[in-house]
Amino acid sequence: MDGTSTGTAAFETLFNFRDVGGVPGLDGRPVRRERLYRSDSPHRVDGIDREAFAALGIRTVVDLRRPAEVHRHGRVPAYDGLVYQHIHPEHPLWEESAYSEELGLPRWLADRYHDLATTGSAGLVAAIEVIADAEAAPVLVHCVAGKDRTGVVCALTLSLLGVADSDIADDYARSTAASARFSAWLASTMPDEPPLPAPFLASPAEAMTLFLAELRARHGSIPNYLANAGLTPSHIDALRTHLLG
Repeated sequence: MDGTSTGTAAFETLFNFRDVGGVPGLDGRPVRRERLYRSDSPHRVDGIDREAFAALGIRTVVDLRRPAEVHRHGRVPAYDGLVYQHIHPEHPLWEESAYSEELGLPRWLADRYHDLATTGSAGLVAAIEVIADAEAAPVLVHCVAGKDRTGVVCALTLSLLGVADSDIADDYARSTAASARFSAWLASTMPDEPPLPAPFLASPAEAMTLFLAELRARHGSIPNYLANAGLTPSHIDALRTHLLG
């Protein structure tokens, strides 16, 4: 992974790491950089990568993976001053929803995100509450690939900050190239591992725009959805105060 693709740092064993900031939000105010990062799982961080990771000054890591995934692969390496929070938004296993070419990838992915928003709303709110805490920043949010669970948390956060759906979807779509880098690394380091299924790799922008538009249609607005799930107005105010320039 090269540094120019992240805008922040270069890593050898992180493939989907980037700063969420830099896009315009409410009233044209920019989302502040170096406050919120997103990534694939940082359990592989070691050596030079660990030095680069620590240099970012990340205070809080929010791990969205299933307990079994954490148990199988481990967590981000600990260092002084780092707070680790495991928040698992409940959702069905993707294997339970067969993918078909007829349905199409954007529709299939958007449906998976609606599943997450329905059964995992408490976990999504808990993650956003951490992001809203200025004392927790800089925060890194991650799952396994950093595109789906992480993508939904970041999309909801950016929507609360007034970021346009098109900008949210553009950021989400960057995970497709990251998945290709991860697949190449996996093939070279673990050649006996089977290739990942296509839905686990792609992040078409249309999937995120579908999800956000339909979530609004179902709940009236993104803030309404999150308020019904338990996010308080004070958390929204705090989020906007420290993440908008």
